[in-house]
Amino acid sequence: MKILLVNKFHYPKGGAETYYFTLADALKNSGHEVVYFSMLNPKNIPCRQSPFFVSNVDYNEKNVRAIQKIRFGFRLVYSLEAKKKMERLIQQEKPDLAVLNLVHRQITLSILEPLKRHGIPVVFVAHDLVFLCPNCTMLSHGAVCERCSGGCFLPCILKKCVKNSRIKSVLAAMEACFLRWKKLYDRVDLYLSPSFFLQDKMTEAGFTRKPICFLRNPLPIGTIYRMPEHCGDSLLYFGRLSPEKGILTLLKALKEADPRASMGLTVAGDGPQRPELERFTAENGLTESVRFVGFQSGEALQKLLEQCKCVVLPSEWYENCPYSILEAMAKGRPCIVSNLGGLPELVEDGVTGYIFKAGSAGSLREAIAKLYRLDDQEYAEMCKNALERAKKEFSAERYLEKFFQEYKSLSQHGGNHHESSARIDYRHLPLQRPLQHVRLLCRPDQKK
Repeated sequence: MKILLVNKFHYPKGGAETYYFTLADALKNSGHEVVYFSMLNPKNIPCRQSPFFVSNVDYNEKNVRAIQKIRFGFRLVYSLEAKKKMERLIQQEKPDLAVLNLVHRQITLSILEPLKRHGIPVVFVAHDLVFLCPNCTMLSHGAVCERCSGGCFLPCILKKCVKNSRIKSVLAAMEACFLRWKKLYDRVDLYLSPSFFLQDKMTEAGFTRKPICFLRNPLPIGTIYRMPEHCGDSLLYFGRLSPEKGILTLLKALKEADPRASMGLTVAGDGPQRPELERFTAENGLTESVRFVGFQSGEALQKLLEQCKCVVLPSEWYENCPYSILEAMAKGRPCIVSNLGGLPELVEDGVTGYIFKAGSAGSLREAIAKLYRLDDQEYAEMCKNALERAKKEFSAERYLEKFFQEYKSLSQHGGNHHESSARIDYRHLPLQRPLQHVRLLCRPDQKK
């Protein structure tokens, strides 16, 4: 098959791009041909489809006048350029299937018109909360917010949720209203959610009549699933340094930890909160146990993973399926995560790590203490459990098998996809994940 992959960034940037290039490699490795549609950028990985890429637009530019932002707004909602270039790409490449990733705003759903006109099936992979929240994060000024998930986007404007800007919030709300009014989401044939949590939220919102199925993100082709022979005593956080990631709660937990425990913390990453975090560390006597090493990737990050005792992700917002946890488990590293979003699905409490109450330094401190109370045999068993789960559930080969099962089911049923994915009632899992409690996903308009 010839498969068209669409994403607004064609270079390594975040989790969505990791997925985008992982899927491309897996498809090529299985004998499929891959073509791309994206946005022009000097950082882009070269490909022969780049003449069809849309021009670069940065909606976060600071020195943009209000009238320019309004003009940007029309492209933000519905890009005529993307529509025309997609038509030209289809005529030249004639893809059999399109897989959409991050497309809102820079590319827009205008590309659905030429795709459907040519009868090309469309799969949309949900990487964020854009279907439910104009701000894409379900965060409003640092706090979890679900006010817009029902389809009324006025709260986004009133609270200036997008970059604390009235104009940007209006444009984002306008986009969300337009997409629902035009029923563009119903032109997608199949949605894939990497977490049961997001699948559940998308189903509850009722923004589309099309099937929403669960399929966990894969790790890249060539991932080495192996535990290092030795590990250190340090905790590791790696990712963006921003308030919603909960790193301040992690530092508070360490401040209150038993001083007799020989634990440390390595913080790998950068972001707007770094000065505040470094200041808190210095003011609370944590400089000997906490070190900030900046953004790390490649071999340097792999070395940190091999040397740590555990990876901590104390998020205070709705994570979906973060690659940091998948990568840690592929190295046989237990994980300590908060009980928000898709995180409790990835860690089985007491088996592959621990789950704590989001935002609670005391709950996190107790989870860390549990880890350090394990004897060598118990810790080795937890590491083994994490590694085995990564091998079983996160491989690209397994993902591709499940991906084409969903696609074939869609083709055989003429778009009336069977709802076969199981989901977990995460709302009743504050601190653990009882695996036996699963139930079939039912659409809002269907009886169980």
